[in-house]
Amino acid sequence: MSMRVFLSFFLLSIGSIQAQETYNSCVNALPICPNETYSVNNIGANVTFCPGCEDDFTFCFTPENSIWLQFTTNATGGAVQVDFSNLVFEISAGQDTELQASIIEAIAPCDATTYTQLGTCASNEAGNFSLAAPGLAPNTTYYVVVDGDNNGVGITDPAECTFDVSISGAGVDRPISTISISPQTGSFCSEETATFNAAITDCPDTGSYQWFINGTLVATTTIPTFQTSELNDGDIVSVQTSCYADCPATPTDVTSPLVVTSFPLDAGPDQTVQPGESAILGGVTTATTYNWTPSFGVSNPLNLNPVVVPTETTTYTLTATQNGCTQTDQATIFVESFIDIPNSFSPNGDGANDTWIIEGAELYPNASIKIYTRWGQPVFETIGYSDLKAWNGTDKGGKPAAAGVYFYVFDLRDGETEEMKGSLTLIR
Repeated sequence: MSMRVFLSFFLLSIGSIQAQETYNSCVNALPICPNETYSVNNIGANVTFCPGCEDDFTFCFTPENSIWLQFTTNATGGAVQVDFSNLVFEISAGQDTELQASIIEAIAPCDATTYTQLGTCASNEAGNFSLAAPGLAPNTTYYVVVDGDNNGVGITDPAECTFDVSISGAGVDRPISTISISPQTGSFCSEETATFNAAITDCPDTGSYQWFINGTLVATTTIPTFQTSELNDGDIVSVQTSCYADCPATPTDVTSPLVVTSFPLDAGPDQTVQPGESAILGGVTTATTYNWTPSFGVSNPLNLNPVVVPTETTTYTLTATQNGCTQTDQATIFVESFIDIPNSFSPNGDGANDTWIIEGAELYPNASIKIYTRWGQPVFETIGYSDLKAWNGTDKGGKPAAAGVYFYVFDLRDGETEEMKGSLTLIR
């Protein structure tokens, strides 16, 4: 193994030299597009030796370590120019420091027997240089081959170089796609739904629209409109889309920092009370206008801390307005289901415990209660249960029911509490 090969292997193993690029092969030629600059290199590149293969040509140079680029002309065709700049050569004893390049038309891709060299051909280029080819056909793919020179006194190895390449000219030029977002500036209220629209120009093959807030993708739409109610003061909204199926362009636009007005608002903590008890709502805000809803059972809906006496679990909404912006917050007062169901009664006419009294049942006027014998026969049922409607120990025919064990199903029908089931003893 020569010292140069050993050194190259050593440097590659520690990551100090670049691995062979995929565009070392013609079939993997790197597409280059107008309005773009590409940084490429031929470090570690080689050639393919076989009749008619990709490197079987001699124009103004013979390939040594070629790399391949390709471009496709636009719908009108015409002249193109390929510019090479910022050449940085690998420096080693016996290594050349010049590039050579050419534009090639290939009737059969990568088949050297079908190549035609077009326009200028460059050799012995040590600094910035260009290739030019006039009158290219429309909608046609052409190749650019770039190679390291290997000639001169004392030269034993072909040049390896990192450089920038770009393409321009009537044959590839196209309008620059743009996108603009509106509104560019704006003032919004916290939690207000803000609408943004995108307008595009010179953007064929439009893809979807990607919307960002502060650089984070938040939505992808098929139409150029985006709505959000999640803005905060100083947020920046941006949009981008993809134009052109070949050589895609991604135009982007951003808003200025947006003004979002908000103010402190808190309806206070949730609370739990017993039936008939009151609670004080703990509203806090800096707004000058506010009110509570619903107002029924509220001592003063225009007071931040009114007294409420809910008959059932109720959610109260505090609505406040400041500088034309309205915000809301909620607090729930839970009313405990205080139900005391006795397990026996004695309807014997002595004036004591003659009816089955259920304490708290009167707070649930829509409650349903059903009583059955041990064999499942109904003996009593009602909607709404109170002292006046309490079971007096008679069956549906109005006759005294026999002493013994009965079963009940008590459903508050409040949407929250499960059915209560149990047994009770009728004593004679």
